[in-house]
Amino acid sequence: MFHAIGPMADYLVARCLHDRIMDLSFLIMSTAHAELHSAALVDDSAESRCRAVLTALFGEPHQRPFDVRFWDGAVDRGQNPRAPFTLVLNRPAALRRMLLPPNELSIVESYIAGDVDIDGSMEAASMLSWAIGDRLRSPLAVARLVRMVLGLPGQSDDDLATIRFPEHARKLGPRHTPVRDAAAIHYHYDVGNEFYKLWLDRRMVYSCAYFHSAEDSLDIAQEAKLDLICRKLRLKPGERLLDIGCGWGGLIMHAAEHYGVDATGITLSQNQATLAKQRIEAAGLGDRCRVAIRDYRTLNAGDGYDKISSVGMIEHVGLTHLPVYFASVFRALKPGGLFMNHGIVSLSEPRPKPVRDRVFGKFWRVNAFMETYVFPDAKLTAADDVIAAAEEVGFELRDVESLREHYAMTLRHWVRTLEEKCLEATALVGEHHFRIWRLYMAACANAFASANINVIQTLLAKPDEQGKSCIPLTRDDIYADG
Repeated sequence: MFHAIGPMADYLVARCLHDRIMDLSFLIMSTAHAELHSAALVDDSAESRCRAVLTALFGEPHQRPFDVRFWDGAVDRGQNPRAPFTLVLNRPAALRRMLLPPNELSIVESYIAGDVDIDGSMEAASMLSWAIGDRLRSPLAVARLVRMVLGLPGQSDDDLATIRFPEHARKLGPRHTPVRDAAAIHYHYDVGNEFYKLWLDRRMVYSCAYFHSAEDSLDIAQEAKLDLICRKLRLKPGERLLDIGCGWGGLIMHAAEHYGVDATGITLSQNQATLAKQRIEAAGLGDRCRVAIRDYRTLNAGDGYDKISSVGMIEHVGLTHLPVYFASVFRALKPGGLFMNHGIVSLSEPRPKPVRDRVFGKFWRVNAFMETYVFPDAKLTAADDVIAAAEEVGFELRDVESLREHYAMTLRHWVRTLEEKCLEATALVGEHHFRIWRLYMAACANAFASANINVIQTLLAKPDEQGKSCIPLTRDDIYADG
């Protein structure tokens, strides 16, 4: 019983802090609401009040690492004569939309809706939410900000409900059931193959590339990544390879063409499967390469694959389903076979957090943007959770490699190309989706570069009855001529 006292105390403190924040915010919002209806604001007053809010959040203009441009063209210059970005307030209501309610999702939605723009580096601008969050780590600070923001003009009416992950999809069942996983995958990829073609490499590989040099093109780096996976799996002619979450077929096509394997890819995205099949036929690989719509949970011992890969898939599995995921792969893999699991992991998740930080995370709605507009139901787990779940079902860990810096470089390529083709992208998917993808990829680049998240390639073996894993004594074969 005494072991429960600590967690219960944490809960009570957390509940108290959360309720205090919400009560203060509600009180100030409700008491100020009547005042706003009694006095209309003119543009001059709106601009001065916006400046006061910006000063409260970021300091005086000369203290800020960025510029601010107002709807009338006025510019407040920051400390850097060559600021990495300019925060653009497109209308008097922009800051109100951005800061009410005061959380990360409001900031993001003000950009998606077009109230706020970013001229310059979106990656640098992605730190704005953290900068604001750092100022709002006490109920009193939140209360002061809410009172100031309520003095700004009313917010605009750009309804984003139609582009969010639909509520009916959330009612399909608990997280990570097959039907709900399929809905989440469809949501992300239904923006269309033509959109992804605009900014991915020619093989349409939607995962971290592998750069031998910063001067490598994205095409070269993605081919190097595909080859690295094939080398780590020690693919041999005639072997059967399964790729879970195969995307548009880039890895299975590379493996079949260059390593002589019989390759199967599975995905839950009809869009991906359709295009992957077309690409396979066009490349003349139809006799040894194929794609199917299939859930990983349906894999069984009868599948009998020599090698299995999974790239960028585990992020969608969920912590509670890691045992099911690895057990499914283990069943489908022959004894002595290898499994390459390539996925993003959280660096902050395993680190202890004070109660106040945990409360703030809920109040600030951390990750709500990704959950609502990008990858519904996806949640990053810690590397040790991934490895523990794999070992629990019988896998042997043989190798782990971090490609964190490589993913930051990959994302910068994607963002740069997307921005260069913004008119084409907007014509294909609309302004809102262009803004979502620009922001999410730039923010991820920042997260990788600043060591908030990581991406690891984990090589796992299924030893045979004699305990053999059929792996050479050294890694020399992986990097020979690489």
